[in-house]
Formats: sequence, structure tokens, C-alpha cells
Amino acid sequence: MRKTSLPVRLALLVAGTTLPLIVFAAVLVFNDYEQDRKDASQRVLETVRSIRLVLDAEMQRMTGGLQVLTLTSTLRDGDFESFRRMASGFLDQYGPDGVVLVADREGRQLFSSVTPDTASLPLRHNREIVEKVFATKSPTYSNLFIGAVKKRPIMTVEVPVLRDGEVVYDISFSPPISLFQTIIEKQRPSEDWTISIFDGKGVNFARIPNPHETIGKRASPSLYAEMFRRPEATLQTVSLEGVALITSYARSSLTGWTVAAGVAESSLVGPLWRNLAITSVIGSVLLLTGLAFAVRMASAIARGEMLHGLLIDELNHRVKNTLAILQAIAAQTFRSASKTEREKFAGRLGALAEAHNLLSTEKWQGSGLRDVIGRVLQPYLLNNPERLRMSGPSVPLSPRLAVVLSMILHEIATNAAKYGALSNDTGTIALDWEVTPENAVPKLRLIWAEAGGPHVSAPIQRGFGSRLIERSARDQLGGEATVDFLPRGVVYTVSCKLEQVG
Repeated sequence: MRKTSLPVRLALLVAGTTLPLIVFAAVLVFNDYEQDRKDASQRVLETVRSIRLVLDAEMQRMTGGLQVLTLTSTLRDGDFESFRRMASGFLDQYGPDGVVLVADREGRQLFSSVTPDTASLPLRHNREIVEKVFATKSPTYSNLFIGAVKKRPIMTVEVPVLRDGEVVYDISFSPPISLFQTIIEKQRPSEDWTISIFDGKGVNFARIPNPHETIGKRASPSLYAEMFRRPEATLQTVSLEGVALITSYARSSLTGWTVAAGVAESSLVGPLWRNLAITSVIGSVLLLTGLAFAVRMASAIARGEMLHGLLIDELNHRVKNTLAILQAIAAQTFRSASKTEREKFAGRLGALAEAHNLLSTEKWQGSGLRDVIGRVLQPYLLNNPERLRMSGPSVPLSPRLAVVLSMILHEIATNAAKYGALSNDTGTIALDWEVTPENAVPKLRLIWAEAGGPHVSAPIQRGFGSRLIERSARDQLGGEATVDFLPRGVVYTVSCKLEQVG
């Protein structure tokens, strides 16, 4: 598997730390948006309730004024000329557009504040509400309809005139539509709000914005489909202008009219996108800054690694020169020694050189136990590598452990090649190791077991190689090395504490 380069690893580190922060910030922004939506929905509902209370209070005041008029004797006795002065006093508080009518059960207009000529007045257009007043003997509030006199959309408040407990007349007052328009304009929180008042059939009779284009029109389909299901609710709708709204409505139990208000979703989504954009820009700047520092740091580390490599190469060159000089000195010194002794010394120097080569390949960062074993035993297994079976976990070795174990394994392999399983064509070696904890420190236990070699018998005296194995394990590794001469073959056991690598 190809190793990822240092700049890429540092870039991934920066991205791995920065991107979660950006995502976390975006989640916070979105949570704020959701909270703003909840707050906006609650604010819209409270506004609707407030407008409904104002509307109900105005209608109760209006109804109370009409009920006062019904108690006058001039009206009960049908003295409409005298009643005109009283009606004018009532109308003064609503302006010239208000109209008071008095009609009988058949809808004939007996009095009109517009004209004293009642003979030419037509029948009431809204006969159903007149009949309802006579039937219920209680005030009634109409839907939007076209007035018979002024031929324009009006709303009326109808109050019965009683005489001896019976309804004799219906007094009707049509307030100026501008009155309702003023109520919602005063209650409108900001320009991105849409507020409407609907009659009992869901028809606008006061609205902002665009009152002239929308009064007399039914509520938008998304609102109309829901507004008669419950007396009060909050939902998402689309206005008559096609604007997405968070809308609340509340129906008046007094008049049966519905007040609805909505705030444009764009007023909430706009800040959301703006905050997300700000978060993205800040996150991108932080990410790019971090990547720039990562690239710069990678360059500095690469220069350091290059210098480290040069120093390692110089060290390798000097060590190899030293080993070559040592080998030359040994050849001169051991000129009179036997060939066997010279081969032993040369082999030990070779094992030391192989360990050094392995560590040089790894830049003196340590090496794996399996690699050390492979390097030492390679000369003995060139023709038949199946003679060696290795089993054990991956064990990283420090440079010092790698050198000492190389020397020990070289001595064991040399003995096996001369006297043991590697001295013939049928012998095999099983090399097993394990790592066990001992007082919270990992301990390596390596077992070399031979089989299929010549008959084994314990030597009469210990040679230099056996002493080298034992002393190296004890003095340099802080462990121990034992050898057992079993009938099936020699068994070496080497144990030592593992040092931390890197």
C-alpha cells in the first residue's frame, strides 16, 4: 500500500479539524433559524389575537351605541324625523361614510341617514340577515355584500328594536370599510407582514398590502382550505401575491369574522442564507489558512527529513568503512588462526553488518522482528526456505534490540548449520515468539526449536558462541537465554523486555 505523503497527511489533519467546526457552526446557524421560525410563529399568533381583541372591542362599542339608539322612544314610536338627530350624533364618531338604516320585517327601509326620502329607497339587499335579527332577537354581523343605496361593498351591524319583547324594527349600521383598514394598519409590525380580516365566508374586507386589489376577494387557497377547520391555528401559506408566509389566524366568536396575519418567510430565510454565507466564508478562510500553514510546515519537515537522511547516509558510510577496516585488521590479526576461527569472526561481523543494513534501510527508526529474522537466516535458507516456519505477531524492535537479536540469531543459526538441523538436508526449524505483559512492560519470548537434524547430545564444554548468546541476552537485553538439548533437537529460548520504538 502506497504511503500517503506528508503534505497530504497534514492537509487531511487540517481539514479533519476545520471542517467539523464549519459544519458545527452551520448547524448552530440552522438551529437559530429554527428557533427564529418558532419565535416568529408565536409572534404572528400573538399579533392575530391582539387584532382580534381590538376588532371585537370596536364591534362591541359599535353594537353598544346602536343598542342605546334602540332604547329611544322616538325610534320605538316610529318618529324617524326626531330619530334622525340622534342617529347623526351616533354617526359623527365614524365620519360621513357611515350609514344607519331602519327596516321592517319585510326589508323595507323606513329610515336612512343618507336621505330623508324613504319612499324612493329600495328593499334591503341582505334580506337573510334581517330575517335572522327578527328570528334571534339579538345583534348580528353580516358578511361583505353590495349595499342597496351606495352600491359598494359594505359590512353591517344589525341590532333589533324591541317593543313589548317583540322585534318591531331592525336598525342597521354599515361602518366605513376604512375603519377596519385603520385597525390593521396600526397593528402591522413591519412592512413584510400581510394582515387580513375575512367575513364569515372567507372574503377579504380589510387587508394590507394591496387593499384595493384584494378587498372582496376570497382568501388564498392555502389559507381558505384550513381557516374553517379550527378557530385558531398557525400554518404555512402562500398569499394572493404569491409570497410564502408563516400565517396565523383567529376567528372571533362575537362576529364570526377571522383575522389572519403572516410574516414573509424570506425575512427569516434571508438571514439564514446570510449567516450561512458568513460562516462559509470564515470557515473557508480558516481552512485555507490552515492548509497554507500545513504546506509550509510540510516543507520545513521535508527539509529536516532530507538533512536527517543525509546524516544517516553519512553515518552508514562511516560505519561501513569502520567494519571494512575492522575486517582487514581481523584478517591480519587472525592470519595465524585456523580457517574455522576466521570464518566465525567474519560471520559475526557479517551479522552485525546485516543488522546495520536493515536499520539503515529504516533510517534507524527500528525494525520488525520478522525482518531481522529473515535477514539473518537468508544465507542458510537460499536453496530450501520451507525448512523454516515462523509464527508470531508483528513486533517492532528498537535499533539496539535489532542489533543484539541479530547477533544472537546468527550464533544460533551458525550452530544449527554446523551441528544441528541446518547441517543436513532434512532438518527443520520452528521459530515461534509471543509478547506478554510483565509488570505493565511488554516482554518478548522467542523459541527456536530444531527437528530432523543429527542426534543431539549436550556438549562437554561451552563454546564462545554459547557464551555470546547468554551474555548478550543477559547484559545487553536485560533478559535471559537458555538452551535445551532434547532428543528431537536443540531448543533455544530467548526472553527480553521490549523497548519503545520511535
